[in-house]
Amino acid sequence: MSRKFKKGYFVQGQFVAEGSELDLELKRELKGGDEPSRTDLKKESDELQKLGESLLDLRPDLMAKVDLPEKLVDAVADAKKITNFEGKRRQLQFIGKLMRKLDDDVIASVKAALLEQSQGSAQETLQLHLAEQWRDRLISEDNACGEWLQSFPGTDSQQLRALIRQARKDAPDITAASVSQGLAPRQSRAYREIFQIVREEMSNVQADEDN
Repeated sequence: MSRKFKKGYFVQGQFVAEGSELDLELKRELKGGDEPSRTDLKKESDELQKLGESLLDLRPDLMAKVDLPEKLVDAVADAKKITNFEGKRRQLQFIGKLMRKLDDDVIASVKAALLEQSQGSAQETLQLHLAEQWRDRLISEDNACGEWLQSFPGTDSQQLRALIRQARKDAPDITAASVSQGLAPRQSRAYREIFQIVREEMSNVQADEDN
């Protein structure tokens, strides 16, 4: 009994069966590639799914800036409440389905809001590190207080100087045993209050610059 071969053709030594996925993709390319391939559609769908999932972590004030359909806003709110794994997975799939119905300008607005949030987080982290550096300098360097007051004249100088003196007085002894055990020294109240003052003054100046 003779073997029955599938209909098809060869492309660069590879057999392409008629009606196969590769056959359809090659035919689309011959037509000019106007229609997206299944691979492209799947990739776009996955990206929108992930974008929709990111909405769960978007701050409410930024969410309000995006003109999202009420159905999608409600779906995101519901997803936040679901704790069951399978239930949440299905809800996220539903969100992805709604995302695929959005216009390009709305999708662009979602991406812009997420970018604004990520940049804000990076700025906050930088401000935190700067405040920690200033606190340590104020306690360890005699001339740091003068520099700080020149840069942040709104600071209560008497309060700050008193806290610096107290923090130096309360500074814990760092022993070899504590270092070897990886134990962090317990910091005083004055140490923490200096940090709070630094953070508050830096935030006030930043707010004035933004306005």
